[in-house]
Amino acid sequence: MPVNTDPKLIAGNSNIPLADAIAKRMSMHRGQAVKPIDTRVERFNDGEIFVEVFENVRGEDMFIIQSTSNPANDNLMELLIMTDALRRSSAQRITAVIPYFGYARQDRRTKARTPISAKLVANLIAEAGVERVLTMDLHAAQIQGFFDLPVDNLYASPIFALDILHHFQDMEDVMVVSPDVGGVARARELAQRIKAPLSIVDKRREKAGEVAEMTVIGNVTGKRCIIVDDICDTAGTLCKAAEVLMDAGATEVHSYITHGVLSGPAVDRITNSVMKSLVITDSIEPTAAVQQCKNIRIVPTAPMFAQAILNIAGGMSVSSLFDNETLEPIYESLYPNS
Repeated sequence: MPVNTDPKLIAGNSNIPLADAIAKRMSMHRGQAVKPIDTRVERFNDGEIFVEVFENVRGEDMFIIQSTSNPANDNLMELLIMTDALRRSSAQRITAVIPYFGYARQDRRTKARTPISAKLVANLIAEAGVERVLTMDLHAAQIQGFFDLPVDNLYASPIFALDILHHFQDMEDVMVVSPDVGGVARARELAQRIKAPLSIVDKRREKAGEVAEMTVIGNVTGKRCIIVDDICDTAGTLCKAAEVLMDAGATEVHSYITHGVLSGPAVDRITNSVMKSLVITDSIEPTAAVQQCKNIRIVPTAPMFAQAILNIAGGMSVSSLFDNETLEPIYESLYPNS
């Protein structure tokens, strides 16, 4: 099938500022205005979702920008119904750009008689008519295998590496920390990028959302520790890990988290924690409380997503965005001396 190199964007309600930022960035690359197409996404009184596309999309290469974040079910249904509307309007190809892929934490059966919801969501997305998925930092890499269609999984670690090198001038005492054994690969990848040592906080859970015990593996005495993870929900584990690191001799604790879910008491916990800073991406639209929190900083993902969309539309490599040589020019305005 011939590929249309003139992609069109359509935005759901989950993260309109990110969709607008991606469109603005694509406008800069292409030298002409790019805007999400005119669409009506609304709800009937009983909560049913209705979508109407006001522009012709026949034969177009369509990219739906929609995180399946809180409210996860509403945003997921928006994505599915928008896909159906585009498919029935004869769009040539439909790519779902899902910066934050909800239900990703339910990627396996941890107990008897429990679902694998991430696989169910993958089936729903494919059945609706999506032909490709573009996402960032899936909670588990094997979720890509739940889809019988191409999945491009971008990584926040190259962006985080640029940010760290820009804000941490002296790297001699910096140490990257994985908050659990399962996240070691993610933390190691960032540690290699910034040439820093790696430590691990081993945690033992009694039940979901509660941590019974934490142990630091590695010597963090006199180190500025950077905790790296993909999701921060209620921030209980993150704040406790920061306390454990400080008790173990760390001089400072910072955190770099891709997806700032930050539900419930998260912002209050972070505000009152020993963490000096928390850096998140805008994969989930930040609430007013998150934006006003003094020790939370947000780094943009629009430059990376915009370039990835252009690469997909033009039949070019997406994995090239994992290389510093490719990524640095995209983020040059933010980190001019990195």
